[in-house]
Amino acid sequence: MTEYEEASSRPATLELWLPRNTTSPGHVTRLLHLMVPFLLVADHTALATPCQFESQGEGRIAAIVDARSVRLDDGREIRLAGIEPTATTKQALTSLLAGRDVTLRSADDTPDRYGRQGAFIFVSESDTSVQATLLSQGEAIASAEIADKDCAATLMALEAQARRQKMGNWADPSAIKNAESPDDILAGIGRFMVVEGKVLSVRQAGAMTYLNFGRNWTRGFAVTISKRALPAFESAGVSPKSLENRRIRVRGWIEGTTGPRIDVRLLGQVELLGANEPTGVRP
Repeated sequence: MTEYEEASSRPATLELWLPRNTTSPGHVTRLLHLMVPFLLVADHTALATPCQFESQGEGRIAAIVDARSVRLDDGREIRLAGIEPTATTKQALTSLLAGRDVTLRSADDTPDRYGRQGAFIFVSESDTSVQATLLSQGEAIASAEIADKDCAATLMALEAQARRQKMGNWADPSAIKNAESPDDILAGIGRFMVVEGKVLSVRQAGAMTYLNFGRNWTRGFAVTISKRALPAFESAGVSPKSLENRRIRVRGWIEGTTGPRIDVRLLGQVELLGANEPTGVRP
């Protein structure tokens, strides 16, 4: 797949996650569900049998196409839903899936513009999706694309657990980018990244809201929120202005020319961090 094709296949649906710290260090927190799917806290009990959507058929893995797609023996190409790959995802996929019989599950089997069917993949009779396994091993990043609250919460919790344990990709200190180093982020233009930092200002310019992480608005890292995305924030009771002077973790595709940008189209790309929370450690 070309970089353009990968960028064009970006997910169209995301949700917002706001984690809340517990008062007891090391405490395993409970997963809560509100009117909107905020990830307040993560818990092992929330990880049981996630993403059990309607079966979309079965097949045998004939080839690992790339870090995000596989081909079945009947010719169908399957795009793994709910994750974005890391440098080691393809190798992990090969180990997990090569030659295996699988079941596909998803809420919709409509192919994307490239003819790929998005789905969660389950090996044989397993109740754990391949995506969940990859996330728990730190071999993938949660994309925040899944609309189902329980499934999305579980994927985010699995990633958070792997981050805490510095598993796989998260053993690399540079896996989460620092918003104060915009050149490092800009070097990854066209890639899906996770960035942490403090929102220094929130500004409105036309139909776009900017969360600025640097004093130099043209060169510093920023998050953009279009006018059409604002109702999702408002319905969740979250004003972009309320994020000013708050530390957040944001995930998405890096865009920009002079300064790096992530476009937040729906809420799940954003996590609110505690004021004293160590970078990249807690959910």
